[in-house]
This record gives sequence, C-alpha cells and structure tokens, in this order.
Amino acid sequence: MASTPPRARLAVRPHPLVPAPRADARLICFNKPYGVLSQFTPEGRWQGLKDFITLPGVYVAGRLDADSEGLLLLTNDGKLQARISDPRFKLEKTYWVQVEGEPDDTALAALRQGVLLNDGITLPAQAQRIPAPVGLWERTPPVRMRQAIPTSWIALVIREGRNRQVRRMTAAVGHPTLRLVRAAIGPYGLLNLAPGTWREASAGALAAGR
Repeated sequence: MASTPPRARLAVRPHPLVPAPRADARLICFNKPYGVLSQFTPEGRWQGLKDFITLPGVYVAGRLDADSEGLLLLTNDGKLQARISDPRFKLEKTYWVQVEGEPDDTALAALRQGVLLNDGITLPAQAQRIPAPVGLWERTPPVRMRQAIPTSWIALVIREGRNRQVRRMTAAVGHPTLRLVRAAIGPYGLLNLAPGTWREASAGALAAGR
C-alpha cells in the first residue's frame, strides 16, 4: 500500500474503573473489508470473520457495520472487551467519511455541537474537512456516486456507538455518507494494514489510558 494516511491525534483519558488486562491478554487489530460482518459466522450475502481470522479464543470488541470498512479490534479478555465496547468509557473512534457535496462551516459546526437524531442529540464530536486519504485502497464494490454531485472527505471523531451513527449524523446535516472507513479506536490505528489482514497489538495502552 502507498504511504500511510494521516490520522487524527487522539487524547484518550483514563477511566477510574478500567481494570488491568490479564497477563495473557491478546489484542488483534483487523482491517475489516467492505461486506464483512463483525462476527465470525457469515450471514446472507455477507462474509464472516472466520474467512480472515482463525485464531482461537478471540472475540470482537465493538462492532462495525458490514457496509463500513476499517479498524475492528478483537481480544481474548472479557474485561478488555468491555473497556473497548462499553459506552461508559467513551473511547474515541476516528472515521474517514466520504460524503456527497462539500460540507460548509455550518454543517461542520453542527456535527461538533451535537446533531438531533431520532434517538436523541449526539455528543459533541470533532469534525474537519480533509483531503482524500493518501494510499486508501479501492473499495470492492466501488462506491456509487452521482455524476452531477461532487464528493468530499471529512474526519469525524465520536465517543458514542449508536446504530449507524456516523451515517445518520452526516445525513442530518445534508451530506449523506458514501463511504465510511474507521481509521482508529483510541490509541490504535490502521497504520499499514491492508484490507483483510490483521496484526497483534499491546493491550497495555488501553489499560494505562494512553
């Protein structure tokens, strides 16, 4: 893959209830391709993780929709799994989002302040326009775009995990999401992971609140 795209600088605050990981805790960073579920078993037209990860005893920490791409974490430690996926810990998640149109300052301000969705107002987010991420892989299948409407990219950092939240947020400010790539979860990023590949990472960074 080409040079690594820049990712947002994250500041993850320690939480007083964060337990230390087990001595044998494993943390797996996986670059989930489009069309793959956040579960090992395939379902309908979607693939499962078992087509890519054959490690015994690891489980998904959090989720990423089948039509979204990017970083998914897996672990064999239940407490670490909760640290990643439990909304109480408000772990930051960074997304690169390709949207229809070009969000102006008003749209970005709305994302930063909180957007009213049908399940309530979102927490304030970090939102900024970015150039198309350098070295980002081509999606299979390609994104369907309307010829008469331009597209652009934004970086969005949220601390919640509502169902299809990012897509609903961008739609609420008038810019439907075309492509969604999760670039980072807390201190962990995609780095040079190609789609469908994984690497092992240190679990200690989460427990230390770094």
